Amino acid sequence: MSAPQSLDELTRHIQARYPDLSPQFQAGARYLIDHPTQVSTLSARKLAALAGVQPATLVRLAQHLGYAGWDALKAVFTQELHYPGAYSARARSLVNRPESAQAAWQATAHQQILNLKALESANQEALTQAVTLLADARRIMIAGFRSCHPAAFSLRYLCSLFRPDAHLLHDTSGTMSLDAYHLQPEDTAVLIGYAPYSREMTELAEAIRPQGCRVLALCDSRLAPMALHADCVLTFPTRGHSFFPSTVTLQALVEMLAQQLLVHSGEHALAELNRTEARLHATGAYQ
Repeated sequence: MSAPQSLDELTRHIQARYPDLSPQFQAGARYLIDHPTQVSTLSARKLAALAGVQPATLVRLAQHLGYAGWDALKAVFTQELHYPGAYSARARSLVNRPESAQAAWQATAHQQILNLKALESANQEALTQAVTLLADARRIMIAGFRSCHPAAFSLRYLCSLFRPDAHLLHDTSGTMSLDAYHLQPEDTAVLIGYAPYSREMTELAEAIRPQGCRVLALCDSRLAPMALHADCVLTFPTRGHSFFPSTVTLQALVEMLAQQLLVHSGEHALAELNRTEARLHATGAYQ
C-alpha cells in the first residue's frame, strides 16, 4: 500500500492503525495530527521535543506509515496547508513579470470558477450537518480574525436578520477569553480561518473545548487548528491569482450557509425577517 498523499488520507490512515501503534508512535502521531501547522514549519528535532519523543521516533514513524523518511511525511503537511511564508515573494513575482489587466482578469476569473466548483463537491455532504448545528443552537457565536473578520461579520449579519441570537466573538479590550468561558453546550461556535492561522483563532479554539459547545469550522483544511476537534467542518479553497489568498469561496460559503439556515428554519425565520425589514425601513436605515 502506498503512503497517503493528502492530510485527509493520512489522518484516516493513522486513525485506522492507531490502536496497534506503539506508545511512542502514538504520542508522535497524535502530536503531528493535532499540530499540522507546526509540522510544516518546525524541524523534526523541535517537534519531537514538543511531542515528548526522540527525533528518531518521528523518522521511524514516517517509515512505518510508508514514507521514505521524515521529509516525505513533512511534505504532505507542507503542500496541503499551503503555508504562505511570504506574500512578498508572490507580490515580487507579479511585479517582475507584469501582465495586462485583461490577462489578469481572465486568470483570476478562471481560478475562481475552479474554486467555486470545488466548493460544492467538498461540502455537499457536510452542509446539512452544518445547518442542523446552527438551527439547533441556543446561540450562534461566530469568530474570524484579520482577513477572515469580514466573512465572520457577514455571516453574523445575514443570520441576525432572522436569528437575533447570532453574535460575534471578538477580542475587543481583551474580553474574548471571558466570552469563551460563558459558552454552553447548547451553543454553536462558528470558527473561520485559513493558513497562516491567526494566533487568536488557535487560542480561541483551545479555550472553547472545555465548554462543551458544538463547533462548526469553516477553513481551508480538515486539519486546520480549528477543525481538529470540530463537530462539523466545511472547507474552501484559497488559491488565487494575486499575492494574497483568495476569500471569494469563503464569502460564497457564508452566503450559502445563511441561505440554507433560513430555508431550514422555515416560516419562523420568514416572520422574523419580515419584522427586521420593517424595523430597518421604519428607522430610515435604507434610503
